[in-house]
Amino acid sequence: MSQLVLYTFDWVPEPPRGYVRDLRVRWALEEAGLPYRVESVSFRARGAEHFAHQPFGQVPWLTDGDLSIFESGAILLHLGERSEKLMPPQAQRRSEVKQWLFAALASVEAASQPWSFFKFSNAQPDTPMFRMFEDFLQVHRLPHMEKVLADREWLAGSFSVADILMVDVLRLVNRFEGLQSFPACRDYVARATARPAFLKAHSDQMAHFAAADN
Repeated sequence: MSQLVLYTFDWVPEPPRGYVRDLRVRWALEEAGLPYRVESVSFRARGAEHFAHQPFGQVPWLTDGDLSIFESGAILLHLGERSEKLMPPQAQRRSEVKQWLFAALASVEAASQPWSFFKFSNAQPDTPMFRMFEDFLQVHRLPHMEKVLADREWLAGSFSVADILMVDVLRLVNRFEGLQSFPACRDYVARATARPAFLKAHSDQMAHFAAADN
C-alpha cells in the first residue's frame, strides 16, 4: 500500500486554526485507520512546487504514491474509495454518499462561505450585501438541512465522508451561532464532533500550528 502524505501550511493565524481544511482529510484518515504523515509547506512563501500541486496556492493536498490530489472534496472521495469505513460498497449507498458530498460543497458551503467571511472579518452586518448572504443561508439552505437531519443520524445511512464534509461546513456556521434556529443541525454537528477520530484530528491540527509559534 502506498504512503499517504497530507500537505498543509506550517503556520496560520489563530482565528482559522481548527478550521483549516486539512482537518477534513485528517479526520477521514483517522476514521479509516489509514497510515499517513503530515508535511508542511510555507504559509508566507508559496513557491512553484506548491502551485504545481495546488494551483490556487491553498491547502490541503494529498499524495498517494504517484497521485497528487487537491481540493478537500476530491481527496475525501479518493479516500472513500479506499475504505469502506468512509464509503459503503453497495452501489446505491455509494451514490447517496457522493450526492451528499457534492451537496455539502455546492449547495451548503457555497451559501455559508461568503456569510462566514463576513463573520470572520467582523464586517458591519447591517448592509445589503450581508443581508443577502444571511437570507441565502438562513432561508434557502439551512431549513432544508434541518428537515433532512430531523429524522436521520447520518446523511447516507452509516457515517461517511459526506458527513465529514457536511459537518465541517456546518460547524463553521455554528462557530458564529448561525445554527441557533436549527436544533437538528446542531445535534448533528455535536454527535459527529464527539467522535474520537474528529477529536484527534482537531487536536493534531491545533498542535501542528501551535508548534510553529515557538
